[in-house]
Amino acid sequence: MKISKRFAMRSLLGAAALAAAMGSAWAQGQPLKIGLLATLEGPFAAGGADGMRGAELAARQRNNTVAGRRIEIIKASSNANPDVAVNATRKLVEQDKVEIMVGPLSGGEGIAVKDYAKTQPGVTFINGSSGAQAATLTNPSANFFRFNTDGAQWMAGLGKAAFDKGYRRVMIIAEDYAFPYSQVQGFMSSYCRLGGRVPLKAWVPLGGKDYSSVIARIPRDVDALLVILGGADAVNFLNQYEAAGGDKPMMGGSITVSQDILNYRGRRRESLVGTMAGSPTADALDTPEWKAFVADYQRAYPVSAGGYPSPSLFAWAYYVNMKAALDGLEMVNGDLSNNQQRYRQALSTMTLKSPTGDIKLDANRQAIASVFVTEVARDAQGNLFNRVLTRMDNVNQMLGMSAADFKIGSRDEPACP
Repeated sequence: MKISKRFAMRSLLGAAALAAAMGSAWAQGQPLKIGLLATLEGPFAAGGADGMRGAELAARQRNNTVAGRRIEIIKASSNANPDVAVNATRKLVEQDKVEIMVGPLSGGEGIAVKDYAKTQPGVTFINGSSGAQAATLTNPSANFFRFNTDGAQWMAGLGKAAFDKGYRRVMIIAEDYAFPYSQVQGFMSSYCRLGGRVPLKAWVPLGGKDYSSVIARIPRDVDALLVILGGADAVNFLNQYEAAGGDKPMMGGSITVSQDILNYRGRRRESLVGTMAGSPTADALDTPEWKAFVADYQRAYPVSAGGYPSPSLFAWAYYVNMKAALDGLEMVNGDLSNNQQRYRQALSTMTLKSPTGDIKLDANRQAIASVFVTEVARDAQGNLFNRVLTRMDNVNQMLGMSAADFKIGSRDEPACP
């Protein structure tokens, strides 16, 4: 009787172990579903397409396989509207049953998707290129990660560069939503401390087409303009400013001098040469990691097939975030059990090797990394690119300020005294 019991117990344990092993093998054999969301409609459509290319490149570099599983990327599109972004994300999560989400692109979209992530604890959400501070700084979600620095971090050195160039009074022209608020905060936080003044901020609607009233309001006594417009908005403004005879020196927000803008065809494009900007990337960054990334991008997406001479900011951000998603999976051998706890722990503690240097996350799962002050230049073939003026490493989300001194960007904050 005792022998029979022992035999039965061993049989049960063996069967359980076999079932677990078979279950694990079955899970590893299934495709890994990753949702990928970018704006393929609206003012940032060109940037969204390049963001998709960046994310796909990270998967291609692994032969579209991670931890023994084939990567299945399921794409969705938005138009920079937060509600549209959430609806597209909801479809990927609740209908397509993706296990990991990468996206979205735009600032307000990122805040909305972060809030939606709180309702889906079994899915890990990793940002695309959204740069609004509040996506991670205000009411963060435990399953939302951002491996790209935010819009304020990108502008961390531009205020000093502007002041050093002799720009004492600057007018700001920016789109009226969360990402440009962050960019303005990053610029003004240092510019105002140094003694710079911003006599006028012109907030314009996203997707605007007529900038005549804004151009008419530009004060005669400002030294320069800081233009924080992206995609089609930037192109429309530049063309109209040229037609109006505008001649003020110009600085750019990060997406105002990205490759999707530098490659548009228009006469004003040439006058961008010499434009300073704050950015997480620089086309002419002279490091082996960046050069390898650019070479891989150019091979995969040559200009003749729709790519740019150099990856745009959006391609970099989506690449970095998709690479982080896949590196984390390798670290845990694809283990997404228990609401992906081991996976999220790996993401939280990793040092991501990126084309622009090491990236670590803070307690809110927000990137701490290098940023640049850049200047638009022209190469021998006539292509415009961003060269490096200054590099700043380990820039955190509070820009080195104390919690008491730091205030999140808004329409009115910060303000020069």
